[in-house]
Order: sequence, then C-alpha cells, then structure tokens
Amino acid sequence: MKAVLLNGITPAEEVTLSEVEIPKVRPGWVLVKVKAFGMNHSEKILRLQEIENAYIQKPVIPGIECAGEIVHASDSHFQKGQKVVALMGGMGREFHGSYAEYALLPAHHVFGIDTGLSWKEMAAVPETYFTAWGSLFECLHLTKGDVLLIRGATCALGYTAMQMAKAIGSKVIATTHKESKLSLLEGADQAVLDNGELHGQLSGVTKALELVGPKTLYDTLRCMEKSGIVCHTGILGGVYALNGFDPIKFIPNGVYLTGFYSNAPTQKEMDNIFSFIREHNLRPCVGAEYDFSEIKEACMTQDSGKVIGKIVVNMTEKA
Repeated sequence: MKAVLLNGITPAEEVTLSEVEIPKVRPGWVLVKVKAFGMNHSEKILRLQEIENAYIQKPVIPGIECAGEIVHASDSHFQKGQKVVALMGGMGREFHGSYAEYALLPAHHVFGIDTGLSWKEMAAVPETYFTAWGSLFECLHLTKGDVLLIRGATCALGYTAMQMAKAIGSKVIATTHKESKLSLLEGADQAVLDNGELHGQLSGVTKALELVGPKTLYDTLRCMEKSGIVCHTGILGGVYALNGFDPIKFIPNGVYLTGFYSNAPTQKEMDNIFSFIREHNLRPCVGAEYDFSEIKEACMTQDSGKVIGKIVVNMTEKA
C-alpha cells in the first residue's frame, strides 16, 4: 500500500509516498480501508518538531483520524464493509496512523457511523467536531443564553465551534490576529482583531474557547464575567506551557478554568455528534481537498495557514 513515512523532521516540500506492506490483523485491532482523512495542526507539529522525541517510534505513519470501511474485523463487533471513523488513542504517534491506504487500528478507538455525509465531509468530522463538542458542551456547558468568545477562530476547530454554538442560539465573539481574516468571521455576531490584549475591549463574555493557548490565556481569563468559564483547548500561539503559573493570581475571582483533551472518544459521543449534525442540518466546512497522490501539496497548504476550514485528503477521486 502507499503511505507517508516519517523518519525525522520533514518540511512539507519533502513529504512523499512510500510503498509499505498492508498491516497484518491481530486480536483487539481492526483493519480499515481509509477512504479519506482530515489534516490537523498536531500532525504539523509532529512532522516539524515532535518527531525528534524518543517516544515516537520511527518510522511512523502520521494521521490522528480517518473515515473508511472495515476490511477485517478481527475479534471485534464490527462487520466487514461497515462505515467507520477513527481518531486519537495514539494514532500516528504510538502506532501507525491514517496517512495510508489501510490503517490497523485498536477497535476501541474505531466507531461505527450512520450518516448520509460524503466521505470527504465525514472525514472532516471526527477530531474537529469531537474537540468542539467536548469543549463547548462537556467543559463549557454552553447554552443558548451564553456569549461565547472563540479566541483564534480562523481555524477548522474555530469555524466548527462557531457553527455548533450558533446552531443552539449562542452569541459568538470570534477573534483573529490578522486584519485580512476579519471578513472570514462573518458567521460570528462580532469579529474582533486580536492584538494580544482584549481585556477591557469586550463585555458580557460568559464562556470562552481558548485556541491560541498559553500565549493569551491570562488575558482571556481577565475578559470573563463573574462565573464565566474558560476552556483551554488549542495551542495555535506556539506557546505550550506556562512557566511560573500562580493559580491564585492568574485566575480572577469567580472565573473558572478547564481544558479539553480529545484522547478518549466514545461511541455514544460520536453518535451524538453525527445526530447533532443531522438534526441541525450542518455541513462540515471543507476548506481544501486533495487526492492522496497530492499529499505533498496538501502539507504545503497546511503549512501556509491560509485554508478556511478543514483540509481533507481523499483516497479516491475528488468528490
């Protein structure tokens, strides 16, 4: 089969396809024929930085999610030909991921899906919608009456969170640090140019989805109303931790800080997400689409940061 193999730091221009053996099935794992996969910021981090760490067993096939069909169900409850999605659980780091024509995946992180979405739309859902779902509803307890601040909204996750929040009637304030991208936030109730210091510029914010990360987290916390909740989910700002973090001084009185880590999806959650998409008549935002033979171009597009929505790679012709 064709697959992307990473052995070390790999700029987008050096990404190529290799011929490797189709994985052999073993108990507890299922073989999935990948129909399409979405690309994620964490895969860019793996390719350009994280791959050098000793805990990554190299060579590794990247990719933390995919949509496809069961080829071999092994000892699982799945049926051959069943439509599934898979995400996280170590995909593309602890074991080979989805940048391949076939993926051998642990059955507990593969989920049967009943949907009328196309493969490319289906591939845009798993990681992005699960992260948005968990952040908004599990962590932020978002409701119709909330004013939601999405900091770093011009990414696939930001657009998805905006889409979900608007679907239930929440008011959305969305930010970008580039003036040229303000027009891309037309789905928000208020689009704000982020200069890194929003405290004092916003009012009425009851919930916040922090996608920029530690770089702006302190400022985001100070933007909140009393009893407001901030969910730290993204690290788009390139700062991964807070040195000298003092919770007493850092977190304002009466404001709550939580975070969402998307490594433990369940079948119930995936069912709820696809039901939500169907009930609200949502269409996953696919910003760019490539064939697998164009994976280098897909990675170059990812590194450019200019795509509005999810980058999806198809194993078949564009649809």
